[in-house]
Amino acid sequence: MHQTPTQAGRRRNSTSNKLSLIATLLLSSLAPGVKAIVYPSNHELYRFDYLGPNKQYLGTSRPLTKRENAIPLIVTNNCGETLWPGISSQHGDPPESHGFELAPGETKRQTVGPTWQGRIWGRTNCTVSGDTATCLTGDCFGKLDCEYGGAIPVTLAEFNLAGGVTGMQTFYDISLVDGYNLPIGVVYHPADNTSYIPPNLVNPSCIGTTGYLAAFSKTGLTYTNATYPMPYEDTTSNSDLIRWCPWDLQAFPPLKPGDGVYPYPDDNVQRPAFDPCRSACAAEHDPADCCTGKYDDPWVCAPSQYSNNAKAVCPDAYSYAFDDQTSTFVIPSGGGWEVVFCPAGRSTNILATFADELHSVAAGGRLAQDVLAKTMNLSYIESKISGAAADASVSVAGLVVSVAVVIGVVLGQV
Repeated sequence: MHQTPTQAGRRRNSTSNKLSLIATLLLSSLAPGVKAIVYPSNHELYRFDYLGPNKQYLGTSRPLTKRENAIPLIVTNNCGETLWPGISSQHGDPPESHGFELAPGETKRQTVGPTWQGRIWGRTNCTVSGDTATCLTGDCFGKLDCEYGGAIPVTLAEFNLAGGVTGMQTFYDISLVDGYNLPIGVVYHPADNTSYIPPNLVNPSCIGTTGYLAAFSKTGLTYTNATYPMPYEDTTSNSDLIRWCPWDLQAFPPLKPGDGVYPYPDDNVQRPAFDPCRSACAAEHDPADCCTGKYDDPWVCAPSQYSNNAKAVCPDAYSYAFDDQTSTFVIPSGGGWEVVFCPAGRSTNILATFADELHSVAAGGRLAQDVLAKTMNLSYIESKISGAAADASVSVAGLVVSVAVVIGVVLGQV
């Protein structure tokens, strides 16, 4: 399995614990009578729960549940056939449904909590009866409403809405690490605090199925606008897409020609348009392909032929475990998300084209002063603290600034 946002966050656990301790000590010492519980998990590092002298609940620093702050999660089927999207939730308030039928052109709108972490994929060729669904790709152990991840190969959209050291960044990606079955795109719906982010920095797509790729001159302004043109992969053709999956990794390879053997190379064997592809890791579970065991090192584990082919077709997608630097999108938390199956246009090449711009956007979610100012309901908390601890030696504003300065120093060392 590749480096998911959660796995990447574990590298910073020692920093998270340090920040939690510093913030707890400052808040406790600066406001006598008021206790601040700082949650040290990677998802909720900057959640402060305030308790008065009698341990009464005084409020929290920011909304963390779907009831307090529902985040839109939209799934759209732009394919020509009915799909059965599957969703798995690893953390936070989940959507209302984890599996459903979606006809061509149909959209389903749901919500998740602001700390939700999960995956979305498309199931194909399903036979449905009641709450059971048996699918050709992406099957969820025969269930319509998925309780676990989908069977490989599947194209994944992955989200961690409260990632990073601060818990105020969203990590997301398109992953081909478990294989590929459908074209997929992620479309960001900005919030007030993220409306400044250009659309061509946040809407990646991966189209690896022949027939869905638009001619480069006809890509238009899908998921962006004329002011911010989208950078697309511009060399692949639809005829290329029918052959990118290595022959032995096809989930459903063509039948042998007659009674003979496969010709090799296989270029003369007609492949189907719908040609799901297993990743090298998923097919063989070889540690060298999965980056496990002695290969669990970015300097040791190298991309396979599958990974190289996948990256050529979909530059913004994860292709193997240590591909996170050229595959993970990081923006400040806020806004909603739409996953589009069979998006219009071409595969994007955002991360390589706009690396500096994306680093600047990501940094916006790490500034401690900005995080505290935007996420804490200061007037509410100040009124509560004033009533419960009238002898506090400093104002809430002073407390926030002091905490922000210390956290900012530590963040600068990450």
